Amino acid sequence: MKKLKKVLALGLAGAMALSLAACGGGADSAASGSTAASGDAAATDSGEVVTLKWVMVGNGQPANYDAWLEQINPYLEEKIGVNIDVEVVGWGDWDNRRNVIVNTAGEYDILFTNVNTYTNDVGVGAFLDITDMIETVTPDLYASIPADYWDACRVGGQIYAVPTMKDSSISNYVVWDKAAMDAAGYDGSTMTDLTDLTEPLSNPDFQEYVTSQGSVAWPLSSSGATYLSFTYDTMGAGLIAMGVKYDDPEAKVVSIWEQDDMMEYLRLFHEWYNAGIINADAATASEENAYKPAAIAQGWPSAAVTTWGPNMGVEAVAYQWGPTIVSNDSVRGSLNCISANCQNPEKALQFLELVNTDTYVRDLLYYGVQGDNWDYTDDTKEWVHKNNADWSMAGYTQGSFFTVTPTDDFDFNQYDEVEELNANAEPSVLLGFSMDTSPVATEINQCISIAERYKSELLTGTADPDVMVPQMVEELNGAGFQEVIAEAQRQVDEFMASNGGATAETAE
Repeated sequence: MKKLKKVLALGLAGAMALSLAACGGGADSAASGSTAASGDAAATDSGEVVTLKWVMVGNGQPANYDAWLEQINPYLEEKIGVNIDVEVVGWGDWDNRRNVIVNTAGEYDILFTNVNTYTNDVGVGAFLDITDMIETVTPDLYASIPADYWDACRVGGQIYAVPTMKDSSISNYVVWDKAAMDAAGYDGSTMTDLTDLTEPLSNPDFQEYVTSQGSVAWPLSSSGATYLSFTYDTMGAGLIAMGVKYDDPEAKVVSIWEQDDMMEYLRLFHEWYNAGIINADAATASEENAYKPAAIAQGWPSAAVTTWGPNMGVEAVAYQWGPTIVSNDSVRGSLNCISANCQNPEKALQFLELVNTDTYVRDLLYYGVQGDNWDYTDDTKEWVHKNNADWSMAGYTQGSFFTVTPTDDFDFNQYDEVEELNANAEPSVLLGFSMDTSPVATEINQCISIAERYKSELLTGTADPDVMVPQMVEELNGAGFQEVIAEAQRQVDEFMASNGGATAETAE
């Protein structure tokens, strides 16, 4: 087995406005336990150890969390004079918990976020402007992430987040429990669109198998099937109801859920819900099922055998659904932000530097407790052996994939696939564009609240879209939705014109 590359060159070709080349500068020296953050110190100048609170989403607080703290905190204390306190919020509770801590200036130092909420939260002053700090306080962190990644995080020209170096293009896969699919006698590679799946998901043998596993065919939680609209670029506005189709040369801003392709998917999911393919409590289920006989997941092909299957305790197979796309939205798929109220922002940034450049810190976050969840295979620390899959933190929320020590159970480097996907991704027509929401801040905040209120019922198939979508759009329009779309279109047209492209106005 070849050793995992600590840094991958995730280049995108030529004239892209936003290159995703993952050429980490400081990560080459990230041997296990050897790389410290810039300004490495045993403690603060006063000798005080700073405790930082990091709030992230995942499968809930780990059962062995205290044992984990006993491993990571002494290491962090020695390196940068920091201890960490992590709150892992369950998927179903995440939206509410995140909203509360942001809107009440809750006690946190670092918060995981993503494209859905980032721009809006910056607009309300939740996060610290780290533009000037990155290069001076954490030069290794700055060097490990390409300039274009940092630019993708700019709002009003300033940087408020540390992006995660990962699968920063979007590729979605239909993931099957192979035993369930085999029971029904289907070949998943021949089913390339969601409309192809009704027959196998309804098959009596498939249904019998998944029932024996205590599941339904396509389980969902209240977060819903947000992947249905992944081909729409939401411009960083945080409003899931508005976007531009990634390959629309006219770059027309539209009401996403009214589009023919989206209505087709919503009707399909409603059909599945009524047929019992989707669980009856989907709109209110706070947690996602660990076991999913069939589902959509974002990742890369071999994740079926390295991640999705092992996490479910089954043999899984996966087949790509839809194109591979790169956009500002995809780069913003995993971000970590420092609170505007953080009392020790330099320490918080130094900690994020360790998370992204220090392999031992990265392994502890990614795999859990050494000696319980995992071990190094030998003193070289080049490979990890996972003892179990019990660790409940979500690895993609934390830091770079490319400083994680690979596991010994595969004879290939799965991140080579990530490199290839990122390099060959189709760029959004709005790659490099981020909407300035300030001219319509009141309207867009109202629309976000409305869209989020409808999301669970619409994106789980619970509601009839032919009834609920018009109802939602009427309420959105009453809150200024058309004004938001008009402002977005104005800015998009300026961007397209400055880049020599067609605009919605000139196309007419």
